[in-house]
Order: sequence, then C-alpha cells, then structure tokens
Amino acid sequence: MDEPVNQPDSVRLPGPSGFPGEAAAPSWSLPDPARVDPAVLGALLARHGWQRRGGSGGPYSRWIPPGGTASLLVPRSRVLPDSEELLGEALTALARSAAPSAREVLVALTVPSDEIRWRREVPEPAAGAADWLGAEQLHSAARQILLAGALAVRGRAGYHGARRRKRALAALGPVLVGPAPGGRTLTAFVPVAPGRPAAVRLHHALHATREAVDYQRATGGMEAFDNAVAAGVSRELTEALVALVRGSAGAAIALDWAPAAGTPDGCPARPEPVEFSPGDLPALRRAGARYLRDEPAVTVRITGAVVRLRRSGPRGAGIVRLRVLAGAEVPHVRIELDEEAYRIAGQAHLVGLPVRVEGRLESRGGFRRLTGASQVVPVQVDDEERDRLMKSLQENVDSFEEACTGE
Repeated sequence: MDEPVNQPDSVRLPGPSGFPGEAAAPSWSLPDPARVDPAVLGALLARHGWQRRGGSGGPYSRWIPPGGTASLLVPRSRVLPDSEELLGEALTALARSAAPSAREVLVALTVPSDEIRWRREVPEPAAGAADWLGAEQLHSAARQILLAGALAVRGRAGYHGARRRKRALAALGPVLVGPAPGGRTLTAFVPVAPGRPAAVRLHHALHATREAVDYQRATGGMEAFDNAVAAGVSRELTEALVALVRGSAGAAIALDWAPAAGTPDGCPARPEPVEFSPGDLPALRRAGARYLRDEPAVTVRITGAVVRLRRSGPRGAGIVRLRVLAGAEVPHVRIELDEEAYRIAGQAHLVGLPVRVEGRLESRGGFRRLTGASQVVPVQVDDEERDRLMKSLQENVDSFEEACTGE
C-alpha cells in the first residue's frame, strides 16, 4: 500500500519559541556586537517592517518597529568610534522588545539564514481562542515543503519515497522556526550553511510548480509537470502544497535571502512570492498521482545486515528484511528469496555477516521492496562491524527464531 507523505520522520523544525510536543529549542544568545554588520542589521530591520527615520546621509539611522514608538539608533558603518557600543545597545533593545519581528531579526543576525515565510488565508480565530489544528497543519506542511527541497538537492525524481531521507533530514536539522499564530503565518530560518542549496532548489521548484499548474489549468495537459522534475518538483512537494492549501482560501510562500550571504547565482535578489489557491488542488493531486505511477524501479546491488527472516514452513521461499549498509539510500528493504538464497541469508545472520544481493528496487511502496533478487552472497567485514552485527542479532533473537522454527 502506498504510504502518505506526512510521515513521523518528517522534518522537525525546532525554533526560538519551540513547538508543543516537539524538542526544546536550541539555546542561543545575543550576537556579538563586534561581529554585526550595520548594513545587514538595517536590511533585516527593513525586511521585517521597521521604518527608518531621518535623512539618508547622516552617520546614524533611527528605526521604529511596526505599530510601535520605541526606536533603535543604528550606526551606518563601523568606522564611527561609538559604533560597537551603539550596536550593543540596539541588540539589547531588540531582545527586550515585545515586537515579534525583533526576535526574528535577532535570529537572522545570530545565524545568517535565508528566510522562508508561509501564509495561509484562514478566518481569524474567535477572541481568546487558539487555532491549534490550523497551526499544526501549517507546521506540518512547512516541514514537508522544506523536506521536498532538501530531497531535490540530493537527487531529481518525481517520487523519492524512502530514498535520500536520512541525509535530507540531517541537512534541515539546524533550521529554526517562529510561532504560527492562528495557523496563518510561519517563518523558517534556513542557515546558509548547510541549508542554502535546499532553499535555492525550493525556490526554483515552487516557481516551476506554479508554472506547471497554470499550464495544466489552461490546456489540460500534464507535460509541464514532467519537465518540472528537473527543477526539483516531486510528489513530495505537490502533496505538501496540497496540505498547505487544503482548508484555506489560499496560501503563499515567500523567500528572502540572507543579507550577509548575498543573492545566490541564478536567483533574483527579491523573489516574488508564489501563491496557490483551492482551484489549484486538482492539478496538484493529479501531478502527485502521476509522479507516483511513473517513477521507475531502480536496479541496485545492496549490501545489508539481515534483521528479520520469515517463512511459512521449515522449507521453501521466505521473506528477509535487510538494514541497508551500502548500495541504496533507503534504511531497510524487504526481499522475497528462494529456498537456497534464504538459507544463505539465515547463515549469514547467524554468524554476524551482512549479505550482498542484486535486484530491482520497486517504486511502489516507497522503494522499500527489492524484486528479482539474485546473487545472494555473504560479505566479509572487519571484527568491529561483525561484533556490532552479532549484538544486533542478540537484540532481535525472536526474529531469528522465526527463521529456525518456520513461524
């Protein structure tokens, strides 16, 4: 059975404010004033809606937050003798400010980050009520969209399934996120190192998706989605966009590059937001189904540790589950083996050796099943790895007993 995109291993976004039910936010402190570029601070304040007061030619500029009266005095450059002191005072004032944008500016200064913003058009919650379901829907969709971008960096495919997830999730580990009040807006801070490739790929993929949807709605053709795979579009992305838009009057995704790192090659300095509406959902769903159906199987040679064996009797073919060590970017595969190959796998499991097997990794089910298995042989490993595999055997002795008893 095909598994839904929203999996428990979807990308986690621990942020300055944290999430209910998720890991605590990483500790972070104020940036060092000696390392803050006044031009970067000014660019971030302007991005987050702060208004500059005073002439443009003076040595200082005064910034006022949206809807506020308290202001910051920021030097225009570091050449002034009191620039570091003024920057320190400005950072302290930001830390004490009640304006939500103040914390976002501090996060972007602490870790130079590309900022991705999601906005869903949903009704305002009743006074005093919190739309927890809407906030969780927005969080979940944002995680899946970021994951789709990270997967596209590691390989272009209409459907990734279980492939490449481990490395993609690792690349998104440092991402920070702000709160999602009422499930309407959310900001993620993607550190330039190592997250910029994912942000760039996501930028291209979102615009390619928008163009493909427009083409499909105008002509009825799906060819543009086929071409969009080269830009990073996939079933994972289309399903995430469906989750973002569903239940809303529309949604938009905007991206701003980290001022400290500049604009990446091949991208506009100020990317236009990408918007999707409920009328786009049929095209997105059709594209996702098309990607799932058309993704081909992959011929592989896998080395893996046998972690489970099962067959219906003491003889005959059986099912083996391997923990993949090399040959494919999936954590586990399921293989049906004939009697002789099953015996080889069982013996290798008993003495703590992995096996090597050739076959086709099927896209249906997320690239978790190997068919046409052949050339099953044990593989010699060093003593340390063998001891580790033997420990795994002892921890999963019930699985091995099934191989011996035929249960």
